[in-house]
Amino acid sequence: MRLIPPDTRLQRSYLAAVDEFADEIRHGDGRWVWLDEAGMEHPWSRADLETPDGFADFVARRRDPNADLPPGWVPCTYLWMDHDGEYVGSLAIRHHLTDFLATEGGHIGYGVRPSARGQGFAREALRQALTVCRDDLGLAKVLLTCDDDNAASARVIEANGGVLQDVVTAGSDGRAVRRYWIALD
Repeated sequence: MRLIPPDTRLQRSYLAAVDEFADEIRHGDGRWVWLDEAGMEHPWSRADLETPDGFADFVARRRDPNADLPPGWVPCTYLWMDHDGEYVGSLAIRHHLTDFLATEGGHIGYGVRPSARGQGFAREALRQALTVCRDDLGLAKVLLTCDDDNAASARVIEANGGVLQDVVTAGSDGRAVRRYWIALD
């Protein structure tokens, strides 16, 4: 598995993965909206992404860390997990933290399609992303978060050197969120 910038070659498997996620949140995949010159949001539809031109536009915007940023959002590098030419997940690297990200989002978010879970893709994707954070973004340490009851994500973070800082109450639903730091030296 390798992390790559979003790529039109993965259109078929990306859309198949979206179907697998069904109503689950696709962590690390970003919102399906684009902003016009006036800053107005427009949703991407499934029909848009099924066309070659629509998917190419979607990919081009995903490859630009500053594209489609609503006010208060930070630049974000999106990377896709490619395993033998198939999309198996997404990873988002936020270039710096806001108050929200410092509480419950962190620098890095990731999601693996349901049929590819439990095969080490998240662990390897995070390992590769840490190099990007250090070498390309110049970060000395990164914050990662996961819900307190998400044992699989906690294992991924800990396997990559995550040190638990604390567990905080976050969001309007008051859920418990684990906050980890990983030093990049």
